Amino acid sequence: MEQTKHTSSQYEMELQDIRDKLIYLGALTEKAIELAMQSLLERDSKLARNVIDSDAEIDRLDEELELMCINVLALRQPAAKDLRFITTAIKINGHLERIGDMAVNIAEKAIILAQETQLKPYIDLPRMTEIVRNMIKESIDSFVNEDLVIAQNVTLQEDMVDKLNEQIFRELLTFMMEDPRTIHRATIIMQISKNLERIADHAKGIADMVIYLVTGKSVRHQAH
Repeated sequence: MEQTKHTSSQYEMELQDIRDKLIYLGALTEKAIELAMQSLLERDSKLARNVIDSDAEIDRLDEELELMCINVLALRQPAAKDLRFITTAIKINGHLERIGDMAVNIAEKAIILAQETQLKPYIDLPRMTEIVRNMIKESIDSFVNEDLVIAQNVTLQEDMVDKLNEQIFRELLTFMMEDPRTIHRATIIMQISKNLERIADHAKGIADMVIYLVTGKSVRHQAH
């Protein structure tokens, strides 16, 4: 009986460790996005390079988390809700790692733009950044608390990001049509906006996995 209790306690600690590391990874990716956008707004190439360098820690934690999940699957053979928890954690981990890659892409574009004359004031990009950062935070919160309401709220915010991305695209297209000299800078800004839109997709992907975790139903391929 004592041995069973000890094993159960250890198993719960392993699951909690996975939760804690996912929270930390979420915070790292959220910060990376914030700093990448700051480097763009302040034309700070040194800060952008710091974002790029910090991705190594996100990649390291991604690999560590994946190994932890695989070990629990192999050694504990979880069933039912615990099995959904582990498979969900693996997928969330992948989403967060790719969000880190998107932050690196934005930082790389910020370095390029810092060397050129600024095309226009950045208004919608910071707004998109705040929304996607909030989406990441809320998606992780929904996972930790298994909260369907928060998860569903994340999916609603994706539409806001999509609309801002379309608005930026139309505005920049006008710039390029009026003056071909703006094409290079406008294209890079479009790529930054697209990266933010893809981050929103990944945050929604996390929320979708939370809905699966809580209900057992997959909503990933349902139409909007």
